[in-house]
Amino acid sequence: MTISFVNRRQDPRGRRIIITGASGTIGRSLGERLSRAGARVMGLDLRPSGDEPFPVLGCDVTDPASVTSAVADALAELGGLDILVNNAGIGGPAPAEYAPGDEVHRQLEINLLGTWRVTAACVDALVAARGRVVMVTSRMAVMQLPLAAAYGASKRAMVAYADALRLELGTHVSVSCVYPSAVRSPIHDSTKAAGLSLEGMSVYEPLHGVVEAIIQTALATRPRRDVTTTRKGAVEFFLARHLPALTDRIVARTLAARAAAGAFDGAALAAGVVKRHRNRP
Repeated sequence: MTISFVNRRQDPRGRRIIITGASGTIGRSLGERLSRAGARVMGLDLRPSGDEPFPVLGCDVTDPASVTSAVADALAELGGLDILVNNAGIGGPAPAEYAPGDEVHRQLEINLLGTWRVTAACVDALVAARGRVVMVTSRMAVMQLPLAAAYGASKRAMVAYADALRLELGTHVSVSCVYPSAVRSPIHDSTKAAGLSLEGMSVYEPLHGVVEAIIQTALATRPRRDVTTTRKGAVEFFLARHLPALTDRIVARTLAARAAAGAFDGAALAAGVVKRHRNRP
């Protein structure tokens, strides 16, 4: 389940790689590492900053025409594709008790359907090269946290998509999922602004460890199906998969403590959670 760092890697030199969300915290660091190692990296991002240390093309993963055009340009530049890293993703406040609105649709559209669109556009090139797909999912794909239902649902659905893709393309293309916990990045800003920060429920992990796990997965001679990024993450993954009722109790107890401590006071979207915890029998 966890990465074996003694697993041999393929030589990155000359490997043709596309990374989505390439201008963000993880994508930029990943692309820089791989480029320095000699890989040929093309990034896709909605808003390239222009100062990335590797080429990044503008691409809106919610727009099929934009995906088709950007992927075609990237493949033409690379001359094929060995590795696709589906890293693009967003988070945001989305309690499960409320009807899905724009925020929920946005997260599903980017995290799930955006991944699907880009992958579909790359399938022929990946099959031709007997390549690899790496899905940067989340620990929340297996262990949901409260007040962020859309993110967990989109990431769990992303894993389901990866499973289907593996069954369909597995004769020619390997498909792996990487499950990081939280990394400090702007992805958490909207949740924090809404007063729904999950600090105290999810522990931040170092960026370099997540990037290393993705690189190991992308280049491993024997790629793993599911890859966690820390020892703690491996334990959480195991418990969530095999003892889900136990993880539910742990998360629920932590939420109760956070609510009692006033962590969500004043947050409109958490009003129901706060009220129910204060009126518990």
